Amino acid sequence: MKHVTGATPLKLLNAVALDTETTGLDTKVARILQIGAMRINNGVVAENEIFDKLVDPGEPIPAASTAIHGINNAMVRTARPFGEVWRDTKAFYGHRLVIGYAIGFDLAVLEREAVRAGMRWVKPRTLCIRLLANLANPNLPNYSLEVISAWLGVQILNRHSALGDAEAAARIFLALVPKLQERGIRTLGEAERASLRIADLANGGDTSSAGWATPVLGTAEADRQRTFGQFDPYAYQHRVSDLMSKPPIIVRADMNLRAAVNMMTGQRISSIYVHKEGEPGHSITEYGILTERDVMRQIAESGADAFAHTVGELARRPLVSIRETAFAYRAMSRMDRLLIRHLAVRDNAGRLTGIVSSRDLLKLRASAAIKLDDAIETAADPDEMAAAWATLPSVIGLLVRENLDARLIAEITSEELRSLTRRAAQLAENEMEAEGNGRAPCAYCVLVLGSGGRGESLLAADQDNAIVFAKGDPDGPEDTWFAAMAEKMTHMLHHAGVPLCKGNVMASNPAFRGSLETWKHRIDSWVGRTTPEDLLNVDIFFDLLPVHGDLGLGHELFDYAWDIGKTHHALTHHMAANISDPASPFTVFGGFRTENGRLDIKAYGIFAIVAAARVLALSHGIRDHSTRARLEGLVEREIGNAGDIKSIMAAHSLLLGMMLFQQSRDLDAGLKPSNAVNIEMLDPGQKEALKGALKRIASVASMARGHI
Repeated sequence: MKHVTGATPLKLLNAVALDTETTGLDTKVARILQIGAMRINNGVVAENEIFDKLVDPGEPIPAASTAIHGINNAMVRTARPFGEVWRDTKAFYGHRLVIGYAIGFDLAVLEREAVRAGMRWVKPRTLCIRLLANLANPNLPNYSLEVISAWLGVQILNRHSALGDAEAAARIFLALVPKLQERGIRTLGEAERASLRIADLANGGDTSSAGWATPVLGTAEADRQRTFGQFDPYAYQHRVSDLMSKPPIIVRADMNLRAAVNMMTGQRISSIYVHKEGEPGHSITEYGILTERDVMRQIAESGADAFAHTVGELARRPLVSIRETAFAYRAMSRMDRLLIRHLAVRDNAGRLTGIVSSRDLLKLRASAAIKLDDAIETAADPDEMAAAWATLPSVIGLLVRENLDARLIAEITSEELRSLTRRAAQLAENEMEAEGNGRAPCAYCVLVLGSGGRGESLLAADQDNAIVFAKGDPDGPEDTWFAAMAEKMTHMLHHAGVPLCKGNVMASNPAFRGSLETWKHRIDSWVGRTTPEDLLNVDIFFDLLPVHGDLGLGHELFDYAWDIGKTHHALTHHMAANISDPASPFTVFGGFRTENGRLDIKAYGIFAIVAAARVLALSHGIRDHSTRARLEGLVEREIGNAGDIKSIMAAHSLLLGMMLFQQSRDLDAGLKPSNAVNIEMLDPGQKEALKGALKRIASVASMARGHI
C-alpha cells in the first residue's frame, strides 16, 4: 500500500471512513463505545472490508446516550477495552487517509482515550466531509449528515451506528469528489488547504474552542509525520548499465540441454540467452532466455528425458527487458511486479546488450524499500497514470533531503515524465484502434522536448512533445490520424497531472507534428528566418529525445537538426544574442527582489544557464543533451574559463535543488507548483548560498556570446 501524499488525486485515494459512538458529546469525559470503519480502495467503497467493534468504556452508559445509538451496558459487558480495540483499528487503517463526518470530535475523543490507555497518540492524516460539503456547496441550509446526504442522493443505513455512519461518510466523500473538482479541488493537498481555511468559519464548526481536534493536518504537522520508513537513495543514484552483466552469454538454439547446463555450471551463471545463430547484437525480439529455474522445472517434469531437448525448445519468449539507461529502481520494481529474477537489457536501438539479475540488485534489497515502482508502465487508464504520477513529489522531497545532486534528481523526474508520455502514447494508440480508427498508418515516434529531453524536468513542468511519422503530407490521412491520436495523448497527460503547454508546444498542434520530410522543411525554415518564435522552437528542439515508437525516426530528425544548426553560424549567433543577462534579483539594499515573498529563480538564473549551455554545445559540436554534460564538454575542450564554468555548474545544481524542494512541499500542501522559492523558508546559510549562486551566473549570457 502506497503512502498517501498531498499530490494524490481525491478520486484515487486509498482511505478509511471511520466513525465512533460515545457515552456523550463532551470530549473531555466522553468514552468510546464503538468504532466502525470501511475501506475505500482506489476511489471505490470496499463493502467487504469493514471494521466493527464494541468497546468496554469502563463505566456505566448514560440512558440518554443509549437512546441515541442503542448501545447499552449489557452489550459491552464482554467487549475489550479501548487499548486493545484501538491497536486493531490502527492496523486496519494503516497508512491510509482517515475520512469522517465532523471528524474533529472523533479525533479529540480518540486522543483522550489513547492517553488514558497509556498509548502514544499519532494523529492520522484526515479529511472531514462536513467541511468538504461546505466547500462543494456553500449554499446548503446546514451541514448535518442528513442534509448533505439528501443533497447528494446518498442513502444512510443504520444511522447512529459507527459502521453505518462510517459507510455513509465513505459514500458521501466519493459523491463529493466530482463536485470538488468543479471548484478546482483535485488533490488531497488542495482539499486539506481549502478545509483549513474554512474550519473555523463553518457554523458550529470543528473548532478547538468546542474541545474538538483540528479536522485536518496543517502542512507543518504533515511534514513532521510524513515517514516512509528506511530510505536508501542508492537505487536512484545508479542506472541499469552500472549493475548489469555484459556482454550477454548467447548460445545457439540447437545446443542440447546438457551442454547448456554444463556451461551455466562452469561459468557460474544463472541464465543464458538463446538465438537461432548464437549471435550478439540483434534486436531483443530475436532472443529467448533459459534460466536455472527453467532447467530445474524441466528436469522435475521429465527426468532424464529433459536432456533430449534443445535450448531453443525450452527458452522462454518474448524477453522481458529494460533500457540500459533506466535507473535501478525501475529494474527492481519491474522484477517485483512480474515475479521474475532476470531482465534483458537493451540499448536505445532495442538491441540486446546485457542482463541484470536479482543477484545484481541484492545490495539494494538488503537496505531500503523502493518508493517509485513500475505503475506508470502498467497504467490501464489516465486515472492510474495520475495515481502513479502523484507518488513522485514525495519521493523527490526525500531525495532532496538526502542531499543527492539536484541534477540527478531532475533526471529521475525526467525519466518518470518520459515514461508517462510513453504510456499516454500507447493508451492513445490503443484507444484509436478500439474506436475503429485502425492502427497507426505508418511508423512514428513520439518526442519529448525541452527540459524533459534534457533530463532536467522539475515538478512544475508542463508538456513539451512532438510527433514525427514516416510519410504523409500536412492534413493528409496520416496526419489526420496522428492529430487525433495526439489529442488523446496530450489530454491523458493533462489528466494525469502534466498540464497542457501554455505555449502549445504539443503534438496536438500541427506545428509540432509532421512527417520526417515535413519536419526537415520546417527546421530549414526556422534556421533560415530566425524570428524570435523560430529561435524558441529551435531552442527546445535541440533538446529532443525520442521516447516511443520507431526511435530511429526521432534520432534521424535530431541528427538532421543538429547538423543544420552546427553548420549554420548565423543561427548560433542569433541564439546567443537572444540570451539576455538576467535582471538583478537583488534590491538596492542587497535583499532579494521577491513577489509575495517568493523569488523566481528560473527567470533569474536557470533559464540563462540552460540557453548558454545549449548554444555553446551546438557551436562546438557537443552532442550531449543535459546542461551539465554540455558544460562539462566545454571544460574538456578548454572553451572558456574552466573555473567559471564549474562555478556555473554548481550554481545550476543549487538552484535546481531549491526549486525541487519547494515544488515538492507546495504540491503536498495543495499549492500549484511554480518556479518561485519561498525565501522565508530558507535558513541563513541557504540564503547566502543562493545569493552567491545568483551573483556567479549574472554574466553567463556574456560568456555565451564571447565563445561562439
